[in-house]
Amino acid sequence: MISNAQKGTEAMTYQIITDATADLNAELLAGLPVVKIIPMHVQVNGKEYLFGPGGNIDCEEFYGYLRNGQFASTSQINPATYREHFEAILKEGKDVLYLCFSSGMSRTIQSANMAMEELKEEYPDRTLLCLDTLCAAVGEGLFVMEAARKQAQGMDIHTLYHWLEEHRMNLCHWVTVDTFDHLKHGGRVSATSAAMGTLLGIKPLIHVDESGKLVAVGKPRGQKKALQALLSNMEKGWMPEISKQVIIGHGDSLEIAQELRDMVAARFPEAEIYIAPIGPVIGAHAGPGVMTVFFWGNNH
Repeated sequence: MISNAQKGTEAMTYQIITDATADLNAELLAGLPVVKIIPMHVQVNGKEYLFGPGGNIDCEEFYGYLRNGQFASTSQINPATYREHFEAILKEGKDVLYLCFSSGMSRTIQSANMAMEELKEEYPDRTLLCLDTLCAAVGEGLFVMEAARKQAQGMDIHTLYHWLEEHRMNLCHWVTVDTFDHLKHGGRVSATSAAMGTLLGIKPLIHVDESGKLVAVGKPRGQKKALQALLSNMEKGWMPEISKQVIIGHGDSLEIAQELRDMVAARFPEAEIYIAPIGPVIGAHAGPGVMTVFFWGNNH
C-alpha cells in the first residue's frame, strides 16, 4: 500500500508548466506547488515587451497604453524557447506536464509539441506531456490551479493528464467586452459592426466553445445588463462539486470587478471568489474594460 508521503514524493517528480496567458499571480498560486510560467511577447505600437516572469511590462502599464489610444498584438512562443524551458526541468530530474493556451486561439501548441518531440528522442526514459487546455486568460489560470492542487494531493502525472483532458470542457469562460476598438483592430469584427455596436451601447457577450475558440453569443446593452448576463450564465452552469473556486478577471476595471464579485457572492455564498487582472495576451484583443467570470461547471 502506497502511503500519502510516498504519493506526495511521486507527485513532486514532475513539474507543471504553463504560459503567461494564464495570468497567474502569487495570490492565486499561494499554498500550491510551484508552477513554472513561460513569459510571452506582446507588441505595443511596434515596441516589443515581455509579459510574465522576468518580463518588462505589467498589466497597469499595458492598459495605460491602451487607454491612451494605442493598440497591441501578441506573438506565439517559438520552439527554441519551449525547448529551453522544458529541458531545464528535465535536467533537474523531473518530468514535464505543460498546460498550453487554447489551440482555438493560437498555434503556440504546435511549437510546444515540436520541442517536446525533439526532447523525447534525447530523453527517451522521461515523460513529457502537453495538454491543449482549450482555455485562456485567468480561465487557463483556474485550470492550472486545479492541476497544481491535484498534484499536491499526490496525483501522478499520467492520472492528472487524463483527469484534466476529461474535465477541460468543464472550465467555463464568460466574457463581456467594453469597447469594440480592439476587436475591430484585430479584425475580429467589421468596422460597420463596431460602429453600430458602439452606437447602441452593446457589450458583446463572448463564450469559449468546445474547440477553444471565442464565440460571440449575446448582445447585452449597457454595463448593468452585461454583468447580469455573466451572472446568469454562471447560474445555469456552475458545478461546485468540481470546485468552488471562481475567478473574476478584468481589464483595468477593478471597481466593476468588485461589483461583479458582490453579485456572485450574493447569489453563491459558498463560492471562493478571486479577482485578477486580464493580462496583455488576451487584453490586446479584448481591450480595457473587459470583464470575465471563470468557473468550473457545465458548458452550455
